[in-house]
Amino acid sequence: MRGNYINLEVNNIADEHLCCAISDKKHQIGVDVKKSWLCERISEGHVFRKLDAKGKVFIEYAPLETAWVPVNGANYIYIYCFWVSGSFKSMGNGKDLLEYCIEDAKKQKKSGICVMSSKKKTPFLTDKKYMLKYGFEVVDSIGDYELLALSFDGQKPVFSECARKQEIESRDLTIYYSKQCPYIPNCIQQIEQYCKDHNIPLSLIEVDTLEKAKTVPAVFNNYAVFYQGMFKTIHLLNEGYLKKKVLV
Repeated sequence: MRGNYINLEVNNIADEHLCCAISDKKHQIGVDVKKSWLCERISEGHVFRKLDAKGKVFIEYAPLETAWVPVNGANYIYIYCFWVSGSFKSMGNGKDLLEYCIEDAKKQKKSGICVMSSKKKTPFLTDKKYMLKYGFEVVDSIGDYELLALSFDGQKPVFSECARKQEIESRDLTIYYSKQCPYIPNCIQQIEQYCKDHNIPLSLIEVDTLEKAKTVPAVFNNYAVFYQGMFKTIHLLNEGYLKKKVLV
């Protein structure tokens, strides 16, 4: 082990930082929301493990049965987020965190571990090339998005049939979102203001239960954007990305 790591628990979460939003005050509301959401998940076996340092070095995972994603599979672990950034790269931290997750899954006698990725490196998703080095393989795909899995017994998870729809009836800009990511509240606020200023019809759908998350009509890790009835992206939106990549 190259460093000291901490698992967030109900009794320490108030005093610990969330790595991904460690340095940006505009996301403090999102941090508080995420911590509340996380406290409710810990009893379900949800794990948030991080380096005991001021940096973005962590892995977050949960039993697939209770993971808020439209992915189905028996006895799997789902990785929500796996992030090592800045000066903490190339120090073995990623190896430590991923191997911890793998060993934890084996101790629980899980069938394997899965994670959402993409054909090309995409912000907010785990790097496919890195996971392939550890024996993960592509087991399912929807468009450019892929489900990677490391199977211990041959069983493999799949995207739900709902996720394959990738379309909705509404033509409005529509965003499905959960409270799982601390960046989301600020992104929602920015988009609401932009749409208001430019008279763009906007529909926000909060995914606030496991059932809703399992039945989102597209790929979803904590966010999914539709426009003119079609799925566009899971990329968290700001004004620039909205204009260049969605409203076109």
